[in-house]
Formats: sequence, C-alpha cells, structure tokens
Amino acid sequence: MPLDPQARAVLEAMAAMPSPDFSALRAADYRAALAAMPAFAPGDTVAAQQDLTIDGAAGPLKARLYRPDDGTALPLVVYFHGGGFVLCGLDSHDNICRGLARRSGALVLSVDYRLAPEARFPAAADDAVAAVRWAAAHAAQLGADPARLAVAGDSAGGNLAAVACQQLRGSAIALRHQLLLYPYLDCSDAAATSASYRECAQGYFLSAAELDWYRAQYLANPADATDVRASPLHQRELHGLPPATIITAEYDPLRDQGEAYGEALQRAGGSATVRRWPGQFHGFISMQGMIDAASDALDAAAASLRQAFGSTSRQEAA
Repeated sequence: MPLDPQARAVLEAMAAMPSPDFSALRAADYRAALAAMPAFAPGDTVAAQQDLTIDGAAGPLKARLYRPDDGTALPLVVYFHGGGFVLCGLDSHDNICRGLARRSGALVLSVDYRLAPEARFPAAADDAVAAVRWAAAHAAQLGADPARLAVAGDSAGGNLAAVACQQLRGSAIALRHQLLLYPYLDCSDAAATSASYRECAQGYFLSAAELDWYRAQYLANPADATDVRASPLHQRELHGLPPATIITAEYDPLRDQGEAYGEALQRAGGSATVRRWPGQFHGFISMQGMIDAASDALDAAAASLRQAFGSTSRQEAA
C-alpha cells in the first residue's frame, strides 16, 4: 500500500533537514546530533521505574526496570534498544518500554549494552547474553516469575534478542518468547541482495548507506559479518528456539530479512508469527505522538507477550 499519510509527513520533514555524510561521520557527532533533536511522546504511564546496574559480559551495565503495576511474580521481558549497535540507549527507547510494560502487564528490563565503535563485535552480543543470564538469576529479586521470561528488541536490538535466544538454547534458561521489531538480522553483504534492501535503499528514514556505516562501526573484521552472533539470520540450526513474533515495516530495507527469519524458524518446526506493518518505515514504533500506527503496533507486540505468558494486562482487566 502507499505510505501512510502520517509516515509520509514525517519523512518529508526529515528530507528538509541536512543529511549525514556517512563517508566521514563520527559516531560521537551522530549521537550529539540525535540528542539535540526533540524527544518523541513519552508513552504510557507505568507504576514505577528504577535504574539499576546489572552484570554485563565485561563489567557492569546500566539498565532500567519498568513496573506496570504493584503485582508480584510478574512476567519479565529483557529489552534491547535499536540504533545500529552504535546509537541510542535507555532514554531513547523509554516510550517503547513503557508501552510494552503497561500493555503486556510484564516487567520490562531495558539494557544499556556496550556500543560500537568503542566496543566492537561481539561486545553487544556478549552483553545481551549476560543480561539475560542476570535477569534469570535475579528474577525473584525483581518481583518477577523466573518461569516467565522473554526477550525483545527493535532493529539492532532485535538482532541481540535473537542472538541471545540462539546462544542460550539448551541452557537452564527457558525463554517463553522472542519479540523482534523490524530486526537487523544480517550484517553480511548478502543483505544487500534482498528486494526490500534495494527498493528502500534511500528515502525511507533508514538508508543503505547508513546500514553500511553501522556495519563498519560494529565489525572490526569484515569476516565477522557471517558469524551467527553478528548475523543470526545465518544460523542454520534453528530448532528448539522460543516462539517468535516478528513485526516488519513495509518501507524498510530490513523488511525481507526479518520475514526470512520468521520463515526459517517455521521451516525448523518452530512457532513464528510474522506481521508486516503496511505503509510504515523502519523505526516507526518509537514515533508515538506522530504516527498513530505506532500505538497499534505496540498493542500487537504487547498482545504477543501476553499470549506467551498466559496473562492479562491491567488495561484489559479495567
């Protein structure tokens, strides 16, 4: 379908702004430019949020826990933010985490994993696995039910959520679900051969040039691009992974790789629900207050978690 009118308006406003020169862009400068931009709508109200320090793979990491209500033994979702492994953090994805917590009735633990280029691959992937291990070990202390644990993430964070599931398969940590929002699952050159990568290479918020820049920042060695910890789409052994919900956006260069991963999970005998959001571009769920579909997609994401946990949110009960 055509671009959603609200999505088109956002893209037109972005087109009027100076475009980054990715051939010479420094990560620190890009972060500063993004920090100076107006924030998106704050999202849903939650009962409480708490900043924590958790164990990463190479030292302590910042994290933030969102509590939807004052219940005990709640489900727990470990969330990894997007940003190409280079940008963003707890604040940039605050509204998504608030919405998931409130609408799913689950605790959400947002993880501030190490970013490239200061910490290159596999730092983020290792931190993701360590964060899930920490959450499982400390679930009771957080007020969570250790038997109802899931992972979630958007874009690069969807990559990390998928990697955590693959790396923890067969361990004592039994994840109930993986929620992947327009995930970035293939850092290799093969990604550029997909139809969506070619058709949406520029003009739709996330460009092919930006993806190439992210990859260059994240991977110190180009040969690492096919490592399944960098490109979980390259994993050939997909049996025994948690059920997945994958939300893609129609006008997203990453659309096809997210959908390909869902199909691969299904072929391996797993449960995977793939939903392409029509008329939208990469990152639209963050744009609450600007794009109405952001809230609709967040509802669908939260519903998948409720179903996985067998729970009902406070909002539905009201």
